[in-house]
Amino acid sequence: MKTVDIVVPCYNEEAVLQIFVETTDSYINKISGYKFRYILVDDGSRDKTFSVMRSLAKEHSNVKYISFARNFGKEAAMYAGLKNSSGDYVIVMDADLQHPPAMIADMIKGIEEGYDCCAARRTSRKGESKIRSFFSRNFYKFSNKITDVKMPYGAVDFRIMSRQMVDAVLSLSEVQRFSKGIFSWVGFETKWLPYENVERTIGTTKWSFWGLFKYAIDGITAFSVAPLRFISLLGLIISGLAFIYALIVLFQTLIFGIDVPGYATTLIITLFLGGIIEFSVGILGEYIGRIYMETKKRPIYLTKSTNINDESDFGDIDYSDFNEDL
Repeated sequence: MKTVDIVVPCYNEEAVLQIFVETTDSYINKISGYKFRYILVDDGSRDKTFSVMRSLAKEHSNVKYISFARNFGKEAAMYAGLKNSSGDYVIVMDADLQHPPAMIADMIKGIEEGYDCCAARRTSRKGESKIRSFFSRNFYKFSNKITDVKMPYGAVDFRIMSRQMVDAVLSLSEVQRFSKGIFSWVGFETKWLPYENVERTIGTTKWSFWGLFKYAIDGITAFSVAPLRFISLLGLIISGLAFIYALIVLFQTLIFGIDVPGYATTLIITLFLGGIIEFSVGILGEYIGRIYMETKKRPIYLTKSTNINDESDFGDIDYSDFNEDL
């Protein structure tokens, strides 16, 4: 019988976590030939999420949890769950039920067809603001144009992966992670399952517009040096225009006796070039900052509490050697 780990990053999911497990159980219990285990990762929640996790672990032998020492972010939570998984397959999904548990059966079928990964892709963004949808849609277009990593529009983290693909994802151990890009970068054959966006009915989203913007910047800088090349091209264009303008001014002065343009022209050019310089320094700073963080070699997350090593497993099979390196 094959085993499946369900990795669930959680941040302030006290209100929905119990319902999530009960709802997911109602679907996975109908799937024969597979044993499922939950790995719930508490990303430094400020509510009673961890208490709910411990209660669930007492009620269900197949519920494992990891609690971080502080909030490290969803990317770190996903990494922790993958690192501590040992199943033949691993599912990554959110606890807010916006990733429909009903799709797990279809994902299993995709894996049985021979795919290394079966992932969900939203076909609509029903319930989201038009501004957020606009920026999301254009992020995918822009990212796919400037990077070698191609992500289908609407791709989400909800997916099932083979052990081989999980190990490949874990081999990329950068601190500042962008999992959507990593999932695409490692390759492996993926089957995409379209689904309609599900609005969150319990709790509130943890993503602010600014948080999503920073996440998008991380995605671009993690897989592309196009912004750096853009700076070089922009500098070349400005230098060429400056040289042409200098020739025009020299020609006007020597031939026609026209004075060199005065205050207004100088001010406009200075402000323009100053803005370009600041913009360029900002882009360079993003890459230097990433280099700075990676060279520190800090851990991606720190564990405060876990029951991973406790004697409990998928069911009647002994997997007591799970994650000895935690």
